[in-house]
Amino acid sequence: MIVKTVLVKDYLTRSNLPSSDYVINPYIGCPHACKYCYACFMKRFTGHNEEWGSFIDVKECDKLISVRTLKGRSVFMSSVTDCYNPYEREYRITRKILEQLLFADCELSISTKSELILRDIDLLKQFKNLKVAMSVNTLDEGFRGDMDNASSIQRRMFTLKKLHENGIYTVLFMSPIFPYITDFKAILEKSSGFIDEYWFENLNLRGSYKQTVLSYIREKYPQYYDEYRRIYLFDDNSYWEELALEINKYCEEQGLNFKNYFYHSKLVEEKNRQK
Repeated sequence: MIVKTVLVKDYLTRSNLPSSDYVINPYIGCPHACKYCYACFMKRFTGHNEEWGSFIDVKECDKLISVRTLKGRSVFMSSVTDCYNPYEREYRITRKILEQLLFADCELSISTKSELILRDIDLLKQFKNLKVAMSVNTLDEGFRGDMDNASSIQRRMFTLKKLHENGIYTVLFMSPIFPYITDFKAILEKSSGFIDEYWFENLNLRGSYKQTVLSYIREKYPQYYDEYRRIYLFDDNSYWEELALEINKYCEEQGLNFKNYFYHSKLVEEKNRQK
């Protein structure tokens, strides 16, 4: 890993996400190195030529977060990195940010794939409006290991359960859903006892990682390769339309609290119209 410290002017960035006003990314890059990570586009803006997952910039900021700016707003950590990547153990940037956000009257959502978040459970319990989301898109540790270097599925489930037991609002973020591979019902059945809300997001393939994922499917799941070509090379959305209806129907029948983010671009357009 190539590690360096960079000085930034502010931790807060205006958000284009459909459900948040601001995002905070304590790091640039991410050693979890997810094969499907859309955030690899960040290299274009940060001057990094290294392979995604092989570098991390630790953000230092002398300016305190403006709690006045965040009053009544929503904040998401993190959109293009994992704020609890392994280097957080040493640098503790995320914890320092949380210590500031304790005084902000805002909605805070944290998304991670790491059990390291349990280190900060003492702080998390003090927030009045907090959601913690853990990404889980499979129960197959072999597939998970092929896709990322983050915590095992078993440890992610343990983390969600531990957070729930401590009164923290838990979200299982089923993202990204891989067509024909992600078994959403199996994941829901395994986790429903300790999850307050489910988020669903489909696999989007674009840029440099599109061919990487398609090549992986062709090698490891050849029985699905033609379907992936239909979805990602010929823009056939019928699979997602049918799956969205199936997910919605199942969650409603089971009385589960959920949000479907399949149509991300439409949600962003709707958010912009409401401004």
